[in-house]
Amino acid sequence: MLAWAEKADRGKPMNIEADNLDHDELKQLSIFTGKVVATKGTLILRGARLEVLQDPEGYQYGLLIAEPGKKAFYRQKREGMDEWMEGEGERIEYDSRADRVTLINRAQIRRYRGTVLNDDITGQRIIYENLTDQFTVDGKNAGGKPSAESSGRVRAVLTPRKKEEAGK
Repeated sequence: MLAWAEKADRGKPMNIEADNLDHDELKQLSIFTGKVVATKGTLILRGARLEVLQDPEGYQYGLLIAEPGKKAFYRQKREGMDEWMEGEGERIEYDSRADRVTLINRAQIRRYRGTVLNDDITGQRIIYENLTDQFTVDGKNAGGKPSAESSGRVRAVLTPRKKEEAGK
């Protein structure tokens, strides 16, 4: 059975707290800075700067940037399961139309079953497709080379499901 991010999250309003906000009504662009925390249903985003663009159909596109030397944070519940996807990167892109999260630079994504860490994957760029519950990991940066702090390799720890969980 495929399981994806909570379907109800897509229709929920995005609530954002930050130290500052610059909004351009004409462009439908909001820029939040300073200890940003955004929630949309079970979706949680945290970082230093969040740019949110809303298209005419109401879909939201976000770019979350971490403080220098730190990582931005993403977390969301998986549909119909006691599982959570959680990730970090220097930049996080969120596309509500495609229901996609992209973690960039020193990226890491983790799957929790309840409170137990089951899968842990690192790379330079991780694209998580919520609708299909698939992800793609690249060990090299956008220029096709490993970064200074990376070997250029993807690393993964995948925990097998127990027999009784596999049929769900």
